Amino acid sequence: MSTHLDTVIGQPWKRPPFISNPILRWGLVIAFFAYLIAAYMTIDINWARVYAGLDRGAQFVLAFTSPDFTSRSSDIWGGLMESIIITVAASVVGILISIPIGLGAARNIAPLPVYLICRGIVAISRALQEIIVAILLVAIFGFGPLAGFLTLSFATIGFLSKLLAEDIESMDRVQAEAIRASGARWAQWVNYGVQPQVMPRLVGLSIYRLDINFRESAILGLVGAGGIGATLNTAFDRYEYDTAAAILILIIVIVMALEYISGIVRARVQ
Repeated sequence: MSTHLDTVIGQPWKRPPFISNPILRWGLVIAFFAYLIAAYMTIDINWARVYAGLDRGAQFVLAFTSPDFTSRSSDIWGGLMESIIITVAASVVGILISIPIGLGAARNIAPLPVYLICRGIVAISRALQEIIVAILLVAIFGFGPLAGFLTLSFATIGFLSKLLAEDIESMDRVQAEAIRASGARWAQWVNYGVQPQVMPRLVGLSIYRLDINFRESAILGLVGAGGIGATLNTAFDRYEYDTAAAILILIIVIVMALEYISGIVRARVQ
C-alpha cells in the first residue's frame, strides 16, 4: 500500500481533460477536422485569380512607402472633413438620446413598462448592422452625409444605451439608497446617487464610440453614405494605391489621436 502511495505521490499533476471519455474526446476531434476538410473542399477558390491578385496586393503594400497626399488632395481633405463632421454630429446626438434610454433600460431604476420599451429600442438598434441601415437610408434619403449621420446615430443608441444600462444595474446600491432615504426626488436621486457612479464609464464609452463612429464613417462611404469612404473606394477602383495608402494613413493617425485623447479624458474624469 505504501509503495503504491509513494508511486502516486511521485507522479506530476496533470490537468484532467475537459471530456473524460477518450472515445468521445477523440471522436469530436476527428469530426472537427473532417468538417474543416469538407468545408474547404466546398469552397470554390480560383487560384489563378489569387495568384494574379498577389501582384496588386504587393503594389498596394509598397504604396505605403510613397503615399500620395497631393494628386487628389481636395477630394481627400473634403471627404475627411465630411467624415469628421458626420462622426461628431452623430456621436453627440446618439449620446444625448442614449442617456435617457439607458436610464429606462436599467431594471433597478425604471418601472417595468418603461424598461420593456427601452430594452426593445436597444434590441432593435443592436440587431441591425450599420451597413444594412446605411443601405436602407441611402435608398430613402439618397446619397450623401445625411444617411451616414442617421446610421451612426442609430448605432450609437444601441451600443451606448445597453452598456450604460448594464453599468447602472451593477452600481453600488448603498450610495443610491442613502440619497433616496434623505427624501430626494427621482431626478435628484439619479443626479446624486446614480450619475457620480456611472459618469467615468459614460465618458469612456462615449469617446470609444466616437472612435468607432469615425472608423464606421469610412466604411459607410463605400455604400454612398458620405465621408472619406467614397474617396477611398474611388482610389481602389482606379488602382490609385498611393492615394488609397494616403487615406488609410490619415485614418490611422486620427484613430490614434482619438485613443490618446480618450486616455487623457478618462484619467481626468476618474
